[in-house]
Amino acid sequence: MPAGGGGNAMLTVRLVSVGKMKERHYTAAFEEYRKRLGAYCRFESEEIPEQRLPENPSQKEIDTALERERALIEKRVPPRSVLVAMCVEGESKSSVELAGLIQSWAGAGSSSLCFVTGGSFGLSGELKRQARLRLSMSRMTFPHHLARVMLCEQLYRAFTIIEGSRYHK
Repeated sequence: MPAGGGGNAMLTVRLVSVGKMKERHYTAAFEEYRKRLGAYCRFESEEIPEQRLPENPSQKEIDTALERERALIEKRVPPRSVLVAMCVEGESKSSVELAGLIQSWAGAGSSSLCFVTGGSFGLSGELKRQARLRLSMSRMTFPHHLARVMLCEQLYRAFTIIEGSRYHK
């Protein structure tokens, strides 16, 4: 089953991110991949505000902020979506493996995928437990706005793999 382009069975891919992307170089790259993804899926992106914390927050303050963010994120996850939580302790997948997952979810009848990216302190444990997949880009730490761009590039790459185009080498 093609992931996109095939009539009205186009897959919806939603990205829910904590924090506002302000840096021009990140927003320009993000917009480029958003545009490219439009050929393969109905791509939606929404930002929620990162909770403000003091300079040196306690673990309790961090946990409270993550729970508030979780509540905001959950309101933006479409019903019956395959939920993917981006987190450093998640599973690593190759681009080909990610393409296979997307294809299998779409083939199993899922019409909506929702990827969530956290802010400086990540995502709440509860949100990660709810996810069908906890996915890691790398064990390395990246600025969360750069990780958002990288995720969009990998989604684009996955769709080109599914299609069999030459982008993925």
